[in-house]
Amino acid sequence: MKKLLLILFSLLILTCRELLPNVLYEPPQQFKIGFPEDFKDDKVTIDFKRSHNVWIVREQGKIFALSTICTHLGCTLNWLETDRKFKCPCHGCGFKSSGVNFEGPPPRPLDRYRIYLSNDGQIVVDKTKVFRQEKGEWELPESFLWVK
Repeated sequence: MKKLLLILFSLLILTCRELLPNVLYEPPQQFKIGFPEDFKDDKVTIDFKRSHNVWIVREQGKIFALSTICTHLGCTLNWLETDRKFKCPCHGCGFKSSGVNFEGPPPRPLDRYRIYLSNDGQIVVDKTKVFRQEKGEWELPESFLWVK
């Protein structure tokens, strides 16, 4: 009798669970980050690290969006302003502000995301399109935005 009650109780719980939606809430994969003049030359903007896992870098007349994820084991990197590098807290990997790996075990540079200007003049980052340096994709026009 106890086994029957346990089975019925388990079925009741499973039935109730089916009534609840199984939804995963993720930030949007395309988002506006502001106007080009909002980003200073030779600076890394960390404002979007927590909300979208993206750094915005402006250097040498370009703005690009870098992934915050280390290419070694997927840890979230930190930006060290005084050293001008991204540093992995897990294994000490280092990446230049351009995203190029230069110390530690990461096998490749950081990923870049598509970046473009919307009709209202704001910059849009599109994380559905990834550009990899080792495939020569960093030179493609959608991997960066020319600024004056």
